[in-house]
Amino acid sequence: MPRRSTDPASPTVEDEVLIVGAGIAGLVLALELHDAGIGCRVYEAVPEVGVVGVGINLLPHASRVLHRLGLGEELCRAAVVTQESVFFNRFGQLIYREPSGRHAGYEHPQYSIHRGDLHAVLLAAVRERMGADAVVLGHRCVRAEQDETGVTAHFAGPGGDEPPPVRARVLVGCDGIHSVLRKQLHPHEGEPRYSGINMWRGVTKVRPFLSGASMVRAGWIDQGKLVAYPIRNLPDGDQLLNWVVEIQTPRHVQRDWNRRGHLEDFIGAFEDWHFDWLDVPAMMRASETVLEYPMVDQDPLDHWSEGRITLLGDAAHPMVPRGSNGAGQAILDARALRDHLIASPDPVTALRAYEAERLPATTQVVLANRSMPPDVIIREVWQRTGDRPFDSIDDVIKVEELAQISQRYKEIAGYSAGALGTDR
Repeated sequence: MPRRSTDPASPTVEDEVLIVGAGIAGLVLALELHDAGIGCRVYEAVPEVGVVGVGINLLPHASRVLHRLGLGEELCRAAVVTQESVFFNRFGQLIYREPSGRHAGYEHPQYSIHRGDLHAVLLAAVRERMGADAVVLGHRCVRAEQDETGVTAHFAGPGGDEPPPVRARVLVGCDGIHSVLRKQLHPHEGEPRYSGINMWRGVTKVRPFLSGASMVRAGWIDQGKLVAYPIRNLPDGDQLLNWVVEIQTPRHVQRDWNRRGHLEDFIGAFEDWHFDWLDVPAMMRASETVLEYPMVDQDPLDHWSEGRITLLGDAAHPMVPRGSNGAGQAILDARALRDHLIASPDPVTALRAYEAERLPATTQVVLANRSMPPDVIIREVWQRTGDRPFDSIDDVIKVEELAQISQRYKEIAGYSAGALGTDR
């Protein structure tokens, strides 16, 4: 296959793979393809890269991929290595705890990290390994055309101008939840599906609590549910805490990861959450910024690929943000696409094989996140207790049943110990 040109604006050059979108999915794919000796370049709509978003988790199946790309040391410096998952009711009573990542016997850790920190690690690696021109900013893909020998992508610039089109042998849409390429492949797709749950998010500087590396899930969505975990260790001994609030409500807004939210819309549900390990309302009030996002997904597609064009990450399978699996599944997509492009000299055959592997797997996760995420542990206790305190959790549910609930989700999402027992 021809190698990529050093001129990002040339319409006559054929890159091997053109990646649309320089988010987590697009950058991991670029690193995978570069590592495999497959030429590629990434085109991103924004004219400047900034720090956006809040915290995410990288589960062992995703961190394994990133470690294979040589990013382990950078991740350890930027992230908190998660030690445990802990579940409480809204009265602060412990329901269940289990170790995470290496603490649970996995070869690779679970990381809790600020999305901006993860993006910075990936972007630095791409530019260091592939050159400063590997990511082309200010190019918003508006459409793509293909023929028997390649794909031509057309762009709009930040000022409304039209940069020269770019040609490649394969085009991969990593352009997120508002994917232009997904709309081109599926012009009659329905609207996003709202789960009935709205979400608010923020980050707050706090003193370490519990293990100092605990991922907490507490309460339930009828009265208010909290997810909280540290995402950055600070030089003064404090931590940056990522927190997420979920409340069942018919009210929701358009999906936008950067939409500002309002504390008064939800803090009333948490005013009496004063635990010995965390004062929840005080923590929320100390957050400089609150973001609001509806818990939405889209029904799984019947195909991602048409000829030499395919989708990856949120563009392919937007899911309800539960179970720490959005970024993780995108990372697994990138690894799989790399493997199939290596295995087949025909790009159309490679994209079909990639889709055949990843579409059923991610469909399972999308559907599981609707009904059986790890959060079902606290839902089960909420239902059995009638949302009242308990004298002993053993009187409500046995630890073996709680462990089985957790294990079922791990198997569906592809990060059970058995699924990760052998190297790919």
